[in-house]
Amino acid sequence: MRFPRVGAVIGEPSSYHEAANIPEWQAAMTEELAALERTCTWDLVPLPSHAVPITCKWVFKIKTKSDGSIERYIARLVARGFQQTQGVDYDETFAPVAHMTTVRTLIAVAASCSWTISQMDVKNAFLHGDLHEEVYMQPPPSVHAPSGYVCRLRRALYGLKQAPRA
Repeated sequence: MRFPRVGAVIGEPSSYHEAANIPEWQAAMTEELAALERTCTWDLVPLPSHAVPITCKWVFKIKTKSDGSIERYIARLVARGFQQTQGVDYDETFAPVAHMTTVRTLIAVAASCSWTISQMDVKNAFLHGDLHEEVYMQPPPSVHAPSGYVCRLRRALYGLKQAPRA
């Protein structure tokens, strides 16, 4: 299925197969896979007999500017964490969070002390968390792996139950 082009506007595909032949989405997937490779997110290993690998899918989103024009195409590889089993491939999911009152207090202290406050956005933030459990995932459709091989995740991926904690 091809998406109709209106000028340079392309719709958001719902699957890898819909996106695979569209250059803008191919570039976005290549960028995501390069980030996964840079952070050594997984190792291709033979599937151990005791393991049941989870699957994954590509999720596509168009990021727009405030005027509605396209800023960039985003492709994210998301693990299907709902297939994980507690005690087998994840233990804890709790992630510490800051309450809004704490944030307001820190901003008030910074303002009263004339401190500089900066904001930063970490691209692929989830990919920087190390996994301590053995999690195996089927290779994504765009990754060629020998038969019987799976991805043993070394770092967190979006969708994993323990990703926010990692």
